[in-house]
Amino acid sequence: MTTPNPALRESATFDRGVISEIQRAAETGIYDIRGWGAKRKLPHFDDLLFLGASMSRYPLEGYREKCDTDVVLGDRNAKFPLHLDIPITIAGMSFGALSGQAKEALGRGASEVGTSTTTGDGGMTPEERGQSKNLVYQYLPSRYGMNPDDLRKADAIEIVLGQGAKPGGGGMLLGQKITERVAGMRTLPMGVDQRSACRHPDWTGPDDLAIKIIELREITNWEKPIYIKVGATRTYYDVKLAVKAGADVVVVDGMQGGTAATQDVFIEHVGIPTLAAIPQAVQALQELGVHRKVQLIVSGGIRSGADVAKAMALGADAVAIGTAALIALGDNSPRYAKQYEELGSAAGFYDDFQAGKDPAGITTQDPELSKNLDPVEGGRRLANYLRVLTMEAQTLARACGKSHLRNLEPEDLVALTIEASAMARVPLAGTTWIPGAL
Repeated sequence: MTTPNPALRESATFDRGVISEIQRAAETGIYDIRGWGAKRKLPHFDDLLFLGASMSRYPLEGYREKCDTDVVLGDRNAKFPLHLDIPITIAGMSFGALSGQAKEALGRGASEVGTSTTTGDGGMTPEERGQSKNLVYQYLPSRYGMNPDDLRKADAIEIVLGQGAKPGGGGMLLGQKITERVAGMRTLPMGVDQRSACRHPDWTGPDDLAIKIIELREITNWEKPIYIKVGATRTYYDVKLAVKAGADVVVVDGMQGGTAATQDVFIEHVGIPTLAAIPQAVQALQELGVHRKVQLIVSGGIRSGADVAKAMALGADAVAIGTAALIALGDNSPRYAKQYEELGSAAGFYDDFQAGKDPAGITTQDPELSKNLDPVEGGRRLANYLRVLTMEAQTLARACGKSHLRNLEPEDLVALTIEASAMARVPLAGTTWIPGAL
């Protein structure tokens, strides 16, 4: 590749990436579809810091004093709420978008550390149910694979109203990933692109949703917690309406959340950052008097134990991970560097999840490629990663003097930038100033 003349100046508006996209669009006449999530730099958890204990706060000794991590989800109405050992759950990712081996590995890893996994669009697979100690069944607008018997087999039900990568948009699974098994589960033709609706077919507002929640409770004998998942946009109002409709748990997915396939323009230009969504959700719950009674799960760009701890300090009860879990299984591994290069990408850059050619065997339905993922080994790797996230979060909580992760609070945080301070509603570091605070 030729190195540009250092005297040349690249346009900030029409940089090489923009030029390349314009040329691609002009050549093909179609919009770009890809997986992963937003690639632009957004205010995120890295813009926050913890105030560890020194003189005015008393830290806990990591080798002698406990910092608990358990969480109960869905005890507002359900007979059998979920009791998880750690507050890090696996987000919904469908069989179809992911291989059967990947779904099995997610179940194995989550169960090993005592947390839950989630089905995603397209229904429940025996491998996933068999390996998941706690399985959340997603109830989506498409109703692909929806089965009342599977609702009863699940440990919780998540009604999906939106996703962080594409709030207001439906799902997408391209024909090359529609095998005979995927098509059979979804009762749709093989090899034909499948698009999920952007809204549920049998209600038009929160009053109708309240009726649907009662229906789901009756189908499952009031045993299962009911989650409502929203993409982060008008978060304050959406959370209030979800609570009013009867949710036991609210899931808020920020725009850093991933997807298997959607329009690039959606991924980069719709929704709000996770950091901005959490305080809005917490405010809504507090004003209704149900914060900690209706649990809040936050997802969208969670990568480390620091992210987990910061989300919980801002008021979340738990977090969900998706993209990070796939990376733990082996997605974008240097092991497949040569294969990624043959696909015109590179390890660490591969985002063509929609193509079904993933050499790691994760975002594919090709039986030969799927063999590259050993679900037992993948589950072990995921469990290791979840343990590290938990230990990192515990370390930070102890440094703040907290004996449980849920005891972290906004007072433990400061922001590095004015934008993060305003969004997270914590002071700018070295000051008591929160932009926009009364």
